[in-house]
Amino acid sequence: MSVDLAGFLGVVMVAYLVPGPDFLVIVRAATVRAALGRAAALGAQTGLCLHMVAAALGLSVVAARSPVAFTAIKLAGAAYLVALGVRALVAARRVAVGRRGGRPGPVEGADDGEREQVSTGRADSGPGGHGTWGRSFLDAFLTNVLNPKAALFFLSVLPQFVDHDGSLTGQIFFLGTVDVLIGVVYWLALVGVAARLRALLSRSAFRHRWDVTTGWLFIAIGVGVAAAN
Repeated sequence: MSVDLAGFLGVVMVAYLVPGPDFLVIVRAATVRAALGRAAALGAQTGLCLHMVAAALGLSVVAARSPVAFTAIKLAGAAYLVALGVRALVAARRVAVGRRGGRPGPVEGADDGEREQVSTGRADSGPGGHGTWGRSFLDAFLTNVLNPKAALFFLSVLPQFVDHDGSLTGQIFFLGTVDVLIGVVYWLALVGVAARLRALLSRSAFRHRWDVTTGWLFIAIGVGVAAAN
């Protein structure tokens, strides 16, 4: 097996350095708690593993060649990003109400601890306002899985670095694993940096601005994904 590993590493590093939906989900989680950021990082890379398996099995090719399937994936991903944005804006509103000394009504689906945090303006607003490990993992996982660009990377970019005279499946798994491992290191380093913002974001004024900004960014990215050809 002969692959252009050096060229592939360069492309992967550039891809990670360009902020996208995964970046935003992981940073938001990390600013709540570092553990949530790590959960989101693992969720994103687990989603990438799913893309890798799909590419190796040829499922990505089927989806890409079917306009209906590709559009469905794209719109589902866009809708999920918009939903994350709306949840972040709702979290911002809770913080604003807490700052004014108000007591917002019960939050649907929240437990007693979450209601208490909301009523005092101290809600841990992770990617969607739920400061749990599982929710952070799931948000990042779904964001990655429903991102058509991640699927297209394994379908159109990765094959440019393989030896077509060798085992394509083996090479896809090899390069995909390299991609996933690089991502784990990069995301965990980013979590360490983003977690330092937590002290600043513990101030309700900054938390409100952060939630509003990231909420509208999620929505903008979602709209961009839906509008992309």
